[in-house]
Amino acid sequence: MMDIFANIPAQLSWVEIITIFIVLFPIIDITGSVPIFLSLRARKKIIEPAKAALYSFLILLLFLFLGEAVLRLFSVDLSSFAVAGALVLLIIAAEMIFGVQIFKFDGNESGGENATLVPVVFPLIAGPGTFTVLLAMRAEFSTINIFIGLALNMILVFFVLRHLDMVRKIIGVAGVYILQRFFGVVLLAIAVRFITSNLHALIELIANTPVCK
Repeated sequence: MMDIFANIPAQLSWVEIITIFIVLFPIIDITGSVPIFLSLRARKKIIEPAKAALYSFLILLLFLFLGEAVLRLFSVDLSSFAVAGALVLLIIAAEMIFGVQIFKFDGNESGGENATLVPVVFPLIAGPGTFTVLLAMRAEFSTINIFIGLALNMILVFFVLRHLDMVRKIIGVAGVYILQRFFGVVLLAIAVRFITSNLHALIELIANTPVCK
């Protein structure tokens, strides 16, 4: 146990943490979801910022550590999943850059007056795209850096939900548009990196797999 904690300082990398934060930011898209949150609040739905951030963090953290075990049940290796996750990133990046909406919120949320768990936590914050990208990053980054990058995003989630009106005034419609396009291009570049860095592992796996006759 002491060896694990002793290795943490060596694994810490601010470059990785910043990269992870930038990757997760447009996937979670907390600023882009501000209009949805305002719409929920206008319909007298209750959104609890602290609980939303905490529940999202715990759910994503659980998937980070147990997701690989789930993959093994389906005989899927981490490199293959990383490439699959990169393809998801490519689609999301195209959605952000070209304004093509693939994942739509239909407004038919459940959960009565309290909308914290559904739809705020799931699927808006901790959705399928976040699950896929989070697990795919395990093939690229140290776990402690993913943990910190995710925690920073959850702090931002709490801040945005806590100060919705202020964020709406600061960012504005034009600000949301610019952020989506900018981070879309960044996401596209990171997706290409994921593919190129894991493709060689897939090629080796295919080359070493015996052919059944």
